[in-house]
Amino acid sequence: MGPPGSGKTTVGRIVGHKLGCRVIDVDDDVLETTWNMSVSEKLQDVGSQQFIEEEGKALLKFSASGSVISLSGSNPMHAASMQHVKKNGIVVYLDVPTRDIIDRLELMKVDRIVGQDSGVSVRDILQFRKQFYKKWYDIRVLCEGGLTAEAVADKVLDAVKRYQDSESETFISTRHIRSEMCEQKGSVKYFTEAVVEGLASDGGLFVPEKGLPTFSAGEWQSLVEATYIERAQIILERFIHPADIPAFKLGEIVEIAYGENFTCSKIAPLRYLTGNQFLLELFHGPTASFKDLALQLMPHLFAYCIPKRCNYLVLVATSGDTGSAVLDGFSRLSDTDKQRIAVVTFFPEDGVSQIQKSQMIGCQRENGWSVGVKSDFDFCQTAIKKIFTNSDYSGFLTVEYGTALSAANSINWARLLPQVIYHASAYLDLVHQDIITFGSPIDVCIPTGNFGNILAALYAKRMGIPIRKCICASNENNVLTDFIRTGLYDLRGRRLMQTSSPAIDILKSSNLERHLHLIASGDGQLVTQLFSELEKQCHFQLQKDLLEKLQQDLVAGWCSEEDCLAAIHSVYSTTGYILDTHTAVAKVVADRLQDRTCPVIISSTAHYSKFAPAILRALRIAEIKQNPLSQLHLLSSYSPLPPVHRGLLETLKENEKQKHQICAADVNVMMAHIETVIQNQFMKVF
Repeated sequence: MGPPGSGKTTVGRIVGHKLGCRVIDVDDDVLETTWNMSVSEKLQDVGSQQFIEEEGKALLKFSASGSVISLSGSNPMHAASMQHVKKNGIVVYLDVPTRDIIDRLELMKVDRIVGQDSGVSVRDILQFRKQFYKKWYDIRVLCEGGLTAEAVADKVLDAVKRYQDSESETFISTRHIRSEMCEQKGSVKYFTEAVVEGLASDGGLFVPEKGLPTFSAGEWQSLVEATYIERAQIILERFIHPADIPAFKLGEIVEIAYGENFTCSKIAPLRYLTGNQFLLELFHGPTASFKDLALQLMPHLFAYCIPKRCNYLVLVATSGDTGSAVLDGFSRLSDTDKQRIAVVTFFPEDGVSQIQKSQMIGCQRENGWSVGVKSDFDFCQTAIKKIFTNSDYSGFLTVEYGTALSAANSINWARLLPQVIYHASAYLDLVHQDIITFGSPIDVCIPTGNFGNILAALYAKRMGIPIRKCICASNENNVLTDFIRTGLYDLRGRRLMQTSSPAIDILKSSNLERHLHLIASGDGQLVTQLFSELEKQCHFQLQKDLLEKLQQDLVAGWCSEEDCLAAIHSVYSTTGYILDTHTAVAKVVADRLQDRTCPVIISSTAHYSKFAPAILRALRIAEIKQNPLSQLHLLSSYSPLPPVHRGLLETLKENEKQKHQICAADVNVMMAHIETVIQNQFMKVF
């Protein structure tokens, strides 16, 4: 299946020959035989609408088995006939860039295709048809420019093999220990199970057993002209087997997540800053942080994956931005899903900004609540992990209330996965804007706390995006800087410092475990040993060969509070643009470490509006109002670039009507609170 000029007939013949199957071309062997006239004569005779109807009726009467069938370019526009085709076979979509199709049609001297009325360009009709191809395919094959028909046929066969082997794409824990004698029972999971369970039962994090999917350079280049939504679906299809989520359903989820929830149509636009530096603006979502890029998508993946007859309570530890993003994302589920999925976010009561706290409280809905904990983020995160690995407690909740627990932190694979998209998309945008040619290297600099965002960039690199170095930027909680430079992860004597960039006020970086598992070639025994040492002795040391591997991709630096605020002031003075505190940390580190021989993309992970008091101090505005709304109105009076985040203003107004719970830094108290939420939200099982 594909548009005219996509190579359906030629590729179909090659595939049929390789498989030893009969090849049927719908145009030649079905339509022209049925009508006793050529397809072009029929189209001229009856017009586009009637042609599609009669073409569909002819296909409905046709059946074949053990064959390769090349559909016409307009078959997908007739729903009943495509249901008939899909019911009886596997539908493969040859996805050829529109520019290539137009060039081919010109060479074939085709000046009109079905559905193209006068005044409508070929490009417009091809774009219009994409919705029909997206609706019906089981498998998409990217047909990048320069591929021979033989090469496309091989890609088709590989894709069909993957589709039929639904049990091949499994997930294991980072602490999974392989044994030649026997496999640990229940240790291997499918995508849906990894999403639903969140954290592995041994305390490790789920990763693909066979590694990350890859794209060829040509495949990446075929996405240069694509929209963010198109890129997102194609990348996700490589990660998610259609047996877990069919392509059409995945497309629906992506459209819902990124369709209308972002204030910028580009979703994650790239903005030139200065010199060789570009900002990847990740704050255009409803809660004004990069977490929205994952958490507008993840709840819909989660809702699709969970068993329909079970309730789920999603637990989240947050250092600031995740809480409101999770609450907003899960509040956008359908009413039916909200009756069986609820969320509780735990945040350090005195460890987030006033606006972040107000935002979390304002984002509470009928299926989501915020709970302040009298401790820091590391305690909240460790407590959540302990609750997940307490099988007696989780078993009790399942038996007593029919409710299972899951996670929406970046420890959940479905949280991490969408972040890969924007790092790849940012590189493609640089190519699209003619700033670089594909294959030219870039660096990325990312403010880093829990290591999820920078891990996604490292994954994008592994998948074929030409990222030279990932620059890990820390604030004064610089444990990662020391680790990347020395291989020693050392928490002894360290106290968490509260800074103006609270989302990276973290000492235990959970997603680092996934990266160590990757560079250790999946050695779960080593990963288990390292994190056991960290838990018991508060430190571990990487061996020399692994440190060298780590440093091939990563460099690291940190930024003081003083330098962070100075960077905000300096950038505003020279450009009129306001960085948030986390982006300022990355800007300072990029200035120090990047050698300016290639572009550097700085991840702008939050809108400055969330940190108004720090921004006002940085801009040396003497009078700082205590009320968060007043602070934002004061900032707005300076006509800043970008403007104050409207969604945040609306949420803060909501906060004036709501309250939140506060609990002690005690795992048992948190467990009791969780049970109370379940009692109030879900019906008890009798």
